Amino acid sequence: MKQTTATLLASAALMRAGFFFYGMYQDATAEIRFTDIDYFVFTDASKFTAAGGTPYDRETYRYTPILAWLLLPTTQYFWFGKLLFAAGDIVAGWLMLRIFQRRGLPKERALKYAAVWLYNPMVAIISTRGSSEGLLGAMVIALLWAVYESKIVLAGLLAGYAVHFKIYPIIYVPSILWALDSGPPLLPGALRWVNKQRLQFAFASLLSFTVLTGAMYSIYGQPFLQHTYLHHLSRSDHRHNFSPYNILLYMSPSPSVEVKSPYPSLAFVPQLFISGVFLPFMLAKKDLAKTMFVQTFAFVTFNKVCTSQYFLWYIVLLPFYLPSSAMLRRPWLGIQAALLWSLAQAAWLQQGFELEYMGNSTFFPGIFASTLFFFSVNIWILGITIEDI
Repeated sequence: MKQTTATLLASAALMRAGFFFYGMYQDATAEIRFTDIDYFVFTDASKFTAAGGTPYDRETYRYTPILAWLLLPTTQYFWFGKLLFAAGDIVAGWLMLRIFQRRGLPKERALKYAAVWLYNPMVAIISTRGSSEGLLGAMVIALLWAVYESKIVLAGLLAGYAVHFKIYPIIYVPSILWALDSGPPLLPGALRWVNKQRLQFAFASLLSFTVLTGAMYSIYGQPFLQHTYLHHLSRSDHRHNFSPYNILLYMSPSPSVEVKSPYPSLAFVPQLFISGVFLPFMLAKKDLAKTMFVQTFAFVTFNKVCTSQYFLWYIVLLPFYLPSSAMLRRPWLGIQAALLWSLAQAAWLQQGFELEYMGNSTFFPGIFASTLFFFSVNIWILGITIEDI
């Protein structure tokens, strides 16, 4: 049967339904739960909110209160959030097809590239386990769609909302501003880069972020700022962390030790320079969608905390990189990259399992070597993708 938009989206939804019901079965019968621990954090935060408290009454809730509000139905229907996150996957896939159509890609090819996201079992499992990354993916693709449709004010509003929801989409703001180079300049001389679209996007994104953040602060005060934003400057998550900083985080887990070391904050310097400054100004005018993919890949690669959920941040943009990419022009290169990325991840997971579940000390050379292997593979892939744009 010939693939159509309807069949692609419907089969992707059925795939997620299968994982959803399997997850319910595993949770009810197996010792190891299918549901992600973060989902319990989300739903507990919603319970506290519904009872008249705040989301931050739930220890380790590090997100905007909007997420807890969205999940208020989970106080009656525990599974609601999983369906919402899975629906985010589908919406992101549908918007991808709209963007491909806008860019003139033949429909048959567009369906194949969208399937890279929609049929990806890793994506489906993470969403149906209760991770909110699929919802964020839909926001990012909606932002990109709005830019390509020249709905600049809407794009700005979406950008501000996405940054409020999760900080990292701020790296897309320089790329979008730099890509919006159509139209006559409004100011002379050194400020001739200022034009109507750039002003619209900047004002709308700032307005959206300020209103949302100000509203949340007025309701929840300092705990909102601390747990939603400031926490991420000094967070020391070390479990399931593929980052090269992993060993340092293991060795300095206590706040008292962390304060004495400047590296948690300094870790953002190379990461933000590469993903938020260098790549946008080098690549954004060539291809915005591909640039956003490369930015995100670099951001996750250099992040001091890198877990499997973070891979979805760039996988949702991968379909836009693939058309005319070196990975497809030279199939062996693409196969080699996929195999090495998977092998490096599997090597870390094996060592991590020994450490975190079996209680065996695998810091050296196991975790250390596998972390550097995974980081090196990602740097190599990053170099290929940058040269491709």
